[in-house]
Amino acid sequence: MTEQLSVPRRVGVLGANGRMGAEAVKAVEAAPDLELVAALGRGDSLDQLSAAGAEFVVDLTVPESTEANVRYAVEHGMHAVVGTTGWNAGRLAALEALLAEHPETGVLIAPNFALGSVLASAFAAKASKYFDSVEIIELHHPDKVDAPSGTAVRTAQLIAAERQAANVPASPDATTSELAGARGCEVDGVRVHSVRLRGLVAHQEVLLGGPGEQLTFRHDSFDRASFMPGVLLGVRNVASHPGLTVGLDGYLDLGL
Repeated sequence: MTEQLSVPRRVGVLGANGRMGAEAVKAVEAAPDLELVAALGRGDSLDQLSAAGAEFVVDLTVPESTEANVRYAVEHGMHAVVGTTGWNAGRLAALEALLAEHPETGVLIAPNFALGSVLASAFAAKASKYFDSVEIIELHHPDKVDAPSGTAVRTAQLIAAERQAANVPASPDATTSELAGARGCEVDGVRVHSVRLRGLVAHQEVLLGGPGEQLTFRHDSFDRASFMPGVLLGVRNVASHPGLTVGLDGYLDLGL
């Protein structure tokens, strides 16, 4: 008896003309269990997704359009995997309200799709409660428009939650005089420093300090291809996680 092959998941990519979007198009086309049915650039009608019968949408566009893109996907019964920044608390709350009206639809919003980066952030957060001090340095190419990066913000939030749950006090800092920005910005009480330098792609260090020792978690993405395994993992798992998931770590069995 011949085994019946499963039907490939039908995927549409938004932002297909961008650097990340172009990589996603190649990754979906190369995956035997996925079928690329739409690749939309700026100005293309979202109705092309419906016309092509897309079941999954990968949004790698810009902050100005991502909310409308995801709303369209949810309202048309499509699961969405989102790597675009700009999702503040208000936008996330509105999306959760919309998803409550579509309980079978899943949306993943991931600040970073590199599996190593997701793991490094999760490990650093767990370790942070054992150290007096913690700071984050994120380093990216100079064409990046937001600072700090979404990954750094997410990492700081995870760290802050772990330290608060363990009743760890704020990192010691005796600074009383500084030039603006010298100590970086503060995200939930965690200092974050942003570097923009030609030749970089995406890099992050979490520095943890205690008496007489330092522990550093560093992740480096040297090519945007590093994000594609996480994008594909998201597409393959989003349907089994209805509702909103923020962070690819929500799909990983980290055993933490």
